[in-house]
Parts: sequence; C-alpha cells; structure tokens
Amino acid sequence: MGRATDRRGVLRIDLDAATTGRTSVRRQDSLAVEEPLEIRVGAAGPGRRRPLAVTMRTPGDDLDLAIGFLLTEGLIRTADDVRTAQLCAGAETPNTYNVVDVVLSPGVPETVVDPARNFYTTSSCGVCGKASIDAVRTRSVFAVGDDPLTVSAAVLTALPDRLRAAQRGFDRTGGLHAAGLFTADGDLVVLREDVGRHNAVDKVVGWAVRERRLPLAGHVLLVSGRASFELTQKAWMAGVPLLAAVSAPSTLAVELAEEAGLTLVGFLRGDAMNVYARPDRVTT
Repeated sequence: MGRATDRRGVLRIDLDAATTGRTSVRRQDSLAVEEPLEIRVGAAGPGRRRPLAVTMRTPGDDLDLAIGFLLTEGLIRTADDVRTAQLCAGAETPNTYNVVDVVLSPGVPETVVDPARNFYTTSSCGVCGKASIDAVRTRSVFAVGDDPLTVSAAVLTALPDRLRAAQRGFDRTGGLHAAGLFTADGDLVVLREDVGRHNAVDKVVGWAVRERRLPLAGHVLLVSGRASFELTQKAWMAGVPLLAAVSAPSTLAVELAEEAGLTLVGFLRGDAMNVYARPDRVTT
C-alpha cells in the first residue's frame, strides 16, 4: 500500500538570518501523500462491481474509508450488508492498491449511480459535486436526539490537545486533518488522519462499522478543522450525539444538527467553545 507520507527536496528560505545563519538552504521535507481511491460496489460475480466513487485521500485504512463512505451515504446500514471488502491488486508496477472492491451481501439493493449526483470527491470537499441539498440529506436510522449523553465542558476543552498528541502524521507533515472518537470521559477510542476531513471521519466510521460498534451512542466525535454540513451528516449517520470542531461550523451544519438533535460544538480552543445546537448536553 502507498505510504501516508513522502520525502521531497525543497529550498528553505528564512529571512531571519540572525537566527539561522543563512537565508536559504536545500533540505528534505515530509509531505502528506494524496492519491485517488476508487470504490467499486456491487453483487458477487465477475463484472458485477462498478465504480461508485473516486476520492482523493491519504493511503491507509482504505477499507475503513470505503465502508465508512458507504454507511454515511446511506448505501449500507450495518456490517452485515457487506459480504467482502478488499484492495484490488491490479496490474500496475509498482502496485499502489488504489481500488477497493466491495461485494454486497445477498439481498442488499445494488447501488444505482445517479448522474445528477457526482460521487467524485476532493480532499477538501466531499459534497461539491452533488446536485442539491436534498440529495445529500441522507436520513439516519439512529435517533441521536434521544441520546442521554452529557459531557462536561472541562472534558471537552481537553480533547483538542489529546487529539493533537495522537496525530503522528501531522507531526511529520503538518498537512493532515484528524478525526477522533472519544468517550464521555474524554478517553480516545480511535483516531484517523487524512488530507481530507471527510475521509478522516469516514475512516473512523468504517472502523466502527467493522468493529460492530454502531450506533456510536454516548461518544464524542472531534474533527481538527471546521464542522461542515457533510461532517454533521456523517456523525448523524453513525449515531454520534456530539460533534465538536476546533474551527467554525457552517449554517447548514447548524441547521442539520438542530434537525437531528445532535449537539454541535465549534471553536473548541483553549478554555472556550461555542455550542450551536443542543447545549443541554454540555455541563459546566
């Protein structure tokens, strides 16, 4: 499988020569890898799987990414809906394993690709190609509004540092987003990194699907960037009652959180935060 980071030569320029002793130097720098992943889905049998989506992602945890994507898009509901999921070897040399082949279980409806809904996703935005808000407002089977979770503000404010401390890829590159799943007591359950925020969340959700942990009731999902409509939808689809972000939410994210009964926290930095929806779950 491709590496999550790679080394490239760069010219480092620093105008503070008093500190560095020189203004420019050539050196090696670590970069986050970004490669396409094609997700093929269908029934068992030769030629039955067809390309459904191509996402630009950081290699690693690709099966979780594919399964998480299918779950958060409403195309599967449980781990039992997937018969097999495997990386395709292909014929390229060197082999980059950039295709995941998902065989649906018998009885699971095969996915029909709607031309009005473009499943090409970039590392910065997962819903840019979708035709309308109605097309992406996938309904969750989990009633997160009924989740009795409560989390203290003190626990929430400690989570960004815990997330950052576990970001090994970010330490090397400075270019990876992270999504972390925490308990109500602030214990980190699982963390995934990727060049795309939505991919990092899908990797967490896919892990939960394969571990048969859905719904993720009583948990907190923290993302390293902003809280978009899509990330809120993914949290809802996985049954997460509280989504927190270190940056800002969008208006649609807040509206969807209110509709779902999901607690949405933004600007979670230092000792402060903004609670945009269902503030009753955050205790002081």
